[in-house]
Amino acid sequence: MEDLKYSSGIKTKPFLYIELKKMAEFKLENEELLKKELKDKAVAENIFQFDTENRNKEVAAVTRKRLEVLDDFLMDKLLDDVIDVSKQIAIYSIMKTDRLFFEFMEEVYKEKYKIGDNYLADKDFSLFFKHKAEQSERVDSWADYTYYKLKQVFIRILFEAGFINDQKEREIKKPLIPEEIIDHLKSKGDIRFVEAMLGGV
Repeated sequence: MEDLKYSSGIKTKPFLYIELKKMAEFKLENEELLKKELKDKAVAENIFQFDTENRNKEVAAVTRKRLEVLDDFLMDKLLDDVIDVSKQIAIYSIMKTDRLFFEFMEEVYKEKYKIGDNYLADKDFSLFFKHKAEQSERVDSWADYTYYKLKQVFIRILFEAGFINDQKEREIKKPLIPEEIIDHLKSKGDIRFVEAMLGGV
């Protein structure tokens, strides 16, 4: 993950679960297209039905990027498995493409399991962003409002994915990830991502 730069872009590109599935279906229907061609065609055909072309371009770019980290097995799970499993694959795709969100899952969400604290408090986010600002000049340069928006988006993603019970109390709900997916991610060398979601394996 260290090769990914810290970015605050997720604040305008949150869970996007429905959009990710639309792009996955569109990709399967247009397998002959190159990456940029796929994005351009998705925008031209307005598959997301947003009001502006810029928003369509933005979502097409980020969903295509998230799909690039999914192999055929995971793509099938995203499209055809039960909704809880499908959303777990979506969370995995975000962690694989957004360093800050992955590190939050690994350093905060996972650690909550370990210490037996089942709630995400405001201070957990504040301490996380403070720690990242100390580690990175890029993160340190962000305005307080950026941290506020990132916190909101992280909470919303976790809620929509079923990883917390609501957006106010934020009680952690350990996902029930099928063994075949855990084994598959382990075989890909992605044990850290499994542990981030499950608090260890």
